[in-house]
Parts: sequence; structure tokens; C-alpha cells
Amino acid sequence: MKSYEVNFDGLVGPTHNYGGLSYGNVASQSNSQQSSNPKEAALQGLAKMKALMEMGFQQGVLAPQERPDVAALRRLGFSGTDAQVIELAAKEAMPLLVASCSASSMWVANAATVSPSADTADGRVHFTAANLNCKYHRSIEHPTTSRVLGAMFANQQHFAHHAALPAVAQFGDEGAANHTRFCREYGEAGVEFFVFGRSAFDNRFPAPQKYPARQTLEASQAVARLHGLRDEGVVYAQQNPNVIDQGVFHNDVIAVGNGEVLFYHEDAFLDTDSMLAELQSKLAKVGGNFQSVCVPRSAVTVDDAVRSYLFNSQLLSRPDGSMLLIVPQECQANERVWAYLQSLTSSGGLIREVKVFDLKQSMQNGGGPACLRLRVALNETELAAVNPGVIMTPPLYGSLTAWVEKHYRDRLSETDLADPQLLLECRTALDELTQILKLGAVYPFQIN
Repeated sequence: MKSYEVNFDGLVGPTHNYGGLSYGNVASQSNSQQSSNPKEAALQGLAKMKALMEMGFQQGVLAPQERPDVAALRRLGFSGTDAQVIELAAKEAMPLLVASCSASSMWVANAATVSPSADTADGRVHFTAANLNCKYHRSIEHPTTSRVLGAMFANQQHFAHHAALPAVAQFGDEGAANHTRFCREYGEAGVEFFVFGRSAFDNRFPAPQKYPARQTLEASQAVARLHGLRDEGVVYAQQNPNVIDQGVFHNDVIAVGNGEVLFYHEDAFLDTDSMLAELQSKLAKVGGNFQSVCVPRSAVTVDDAVRSYLFNSQLLSRPDGSMLLIVPQECQANERVWAYLQSLTSSGGLIREVKVFDLKQSMQNGGGPACLRLRVALNETELAAVNPGVIMTPPLYGSLTAWVEKHYRDRLSETDLADPQLLLECRTALDELTQILKLGAVYPFQIN
């Protein structure tokens, strides 16, 4: 039976703005308060989805969230009509309004952790929505995320869904941004690689000093238990706390893996040699041949990696066995990064080609190609059981492009977030989107 890695890209929401909400994310902080272009952001993301579809890769789409989140503001004490809640928040606590308007759910690498059926005890694909409790604006996402994923992967014979972990610091979970799976074939048993920034209960693990480590070892272990993963099919590794303090807030900013290959920076991990040996040993036991490509700090510094998002790229397997790297335009603009990529692809190694995409709107808020997609390994039967409305096709691309052109603004500043009309625009757009994607009622305004 054939199997595939399907990339489900996040559709950028109508309230895409530069609120500077993510401490530890250099791009998010440095572009704070600039005016954004939600329409351009959504169209850039859709263009990437279309391009991958046309290259022959399986591509899907994951819907954005309702914003501003008026219910979240009500839980914080604002009352009255929806318009009054927004007006009061803008007047009394603008940072809370900005947080409630965040379109950060576009980075669906943080939406959930996914384990394919070949790895799990019950032979189903397992999803655990990430609690994202390190940042308030992201911590409010998981209830809607769970409903959307449930509408996309509804067949209980093939799919299992778990609620987010307890929303406390000890179980900080950032989803697939800190999770990679290695395998010979997507439909075969593999090794799931969980990267954590700190341990909540074991002080033997060093912690960063400047920026928070968002993913805990304990959260990763809990997800592995929920998914029914075998001990011999899991490897845990600690992210280097020094690179977290340089702006590497998730592992997918310093490493990316696919198939049997890990592409990583020399400074990405602690105890790198023992980690690589464990990955090689465990993958070999299920018939795989683990390989790694290390980018030396002498060629690309951590600062280069953070500013270009070299590792926040998509590493994709092609039919001939070679790999394609999807990178943002910022990689081409960085002289050292581009020189390294040219030497990499001309060396005849594993990664043979690089394709560049303009994702400036996402990049300015701290998310590159890998942030925008959630990877789900599916066999033919499971792919057939996915809600067909979310699988990218030429007609769906046309419908979504027309939908964005119809509903999205081309400029959004912080002051615009106080406009109650923005909420009405967002709800109108999302109500139409659920019909396009055949999701049913997944948003609070549709349910309540």
C-alpha cells in the first residue's frame, strides 16, 4: 500500500498583524508595530501550497481561527456587546486586544503533534493539540484547533484525537515544531524524535538564561504515552540552551528532518554524538539507514540561521530518492547562507535542489516555510478517509484565492484592531470558509 507525507499548510487569517507578541522570536520582536498586509500574507501562503501541489506533493490546508477572540476577552472581565468588549479592551488594555487578534494559528507546525499509524499501539493516526501555554496569545488556540482537526480527520477507525496537555509550565507543549519522524518509508514503523528545551522536574538539564525554553521533556514524554509509542521507537534530545538564548525558540529554527535524513546546525543540540548514535541504532532496527547533514558554524552562524530561517525549511522526498529543500527568500538574501546552499546542492549529496519562496509577510512575524505546515503521514486508506474538502486541488486553490481577495484587507495596523467591523469581517469570511472546506460548525460564533 502506498503511503504519503501530506503537508497541511495553515491558511493565514484575516487579522494577520505585527503585534510583537512572541518574546524570544527575533523577527516577531523586531517588526513589532509595523503595518501588515493580511491579503498578501494569505496569497503568499496559498502560492506555496499550489506550487507543492503542482510538483506532485500531497498538499492540504488548515483553517485559521476566529479573531479577535471576544470570548477570551470576556474571560478577562470585559463585558457588554461584542463591539463594547472590543472598545473597552482597546481603551483599557490594548496589549490584551492585540493578543486576542493574533493570527498566529497560521503557523500550524505548532498546532499539534502527529504520530502515524505505523508507530502507534492501536494502529491509528494520533493527534494531540499543543497547549502552547508559554504565550497567552497562542494558549487560546487549542480548543478551536482540536475542533478543526476533528473535522478534517473525523473517521474514528483511522484517527484518534487527544486533548491538549494540562496548561501549566511543567507541560509546555509546542507541537510538531519540536517533533520529527524518521523512517525508511512513510507507511513503515519509524523513530519519533522529540526535542525539548528544559525539564520541569530534573535540574540536571541546563536551561537557557535569556529566553524561555518552551518545550519540556515531560510534555514530550506525555505525548509519546498518549500516542502509544514504543520506547524503542522514540528518541528524546535536548536543544542547546545557548541557541535558545540566540533566538532559536523552537527546534525547527535550527534543524529539520525527513525520511532518513536530519539536516541540522552544528550547535543545535546537547550531546549530539550520543543522540545521533541512538537515532542510527533505533532506525536500523526497523530497517532504516539514518543519515545526517551537519551545517558547520564556520559556514553558517546561529545568527545567520535565525535571520534567514535556513532550517525552518521543508525537506521533501522526491521519487528518485533525492531531496528538495523549500526555503524562504531571506536565505537567498543572506550571502553566507546562499553560498552554503549552492555548495550543498552541487556536491551530489542527499539534498539536490533548493527552491525559494517569497513568504515575507510570515517571515516578518517569525515564521518560515516549516512553521506554515503540519506534516501527517498517511497510507492510501487513511488519505481516502480525510475530509476531501481540505485537500488542495486546482479548483480549491481558485476558490480560496477568490475568497481571500473578497474578504481580506490589504493593510492592518494596531489601531485597526479596535474596529468592531473587523470582527464581523472575520466571522463572515470564516463562515464562508467552512463551507468551502466542508468543515461544518467549528468556530465559537457558529456553535454558540
